[in-house]
Amino acid sequence: MDVSGTVEAILHQKEGTVWSITPDATVYDAIAIMADKNVGALLVVQDNKLLGIISERDYTRKVMLRGKRSRETFVHEIMSTELTTVDPKESVDRCLRNMTEKRVRHLPVVKEGSICGVISIGDLVKHVISAQSATLDQLERYISGGYTN
Repeated sequence: MDVSGTVEAILHQKEGTVWSITPDATVYDAIAIMADKNVGALLVVQDNKLLGIISERDYTRKVMLRGKRSRETFVHEIMSTELTTVDPKESVDRCLRNMTEKRVRHLPVVKEGSICGVISIGDLVKHVISAQSATLDQLERYISGGYTN
């Protein structure tokens, strides 16, 4: 299946805020921000440099299941540092493949070392569904004789 579109197009449809946290913040603070902003992950940034990402998955596997306390554990202790990043010009299809192969749910979008945003698997699925709906609408109009270029 060909999934057209770029990461840049998805970012333009999202709110422009990139939610982040510093590595010396507590995990509790990170989880509180995620809950407040209704996001599943935060970029870990210091001095405008992307150091890692912390997700709800990191929390459940590295804090909760290990009996640690979120108010006493720091972000740098549990953040994921082996990041897969994506360029804004990357295709949606390629991103879906990368996320599936690497089993990640969030991709930081970086252009020439500068953070542009974050896309989630949900953002990509929403884009694919929208594109498929538009294609179906066009096909229905074509079949019924109402299609114009």
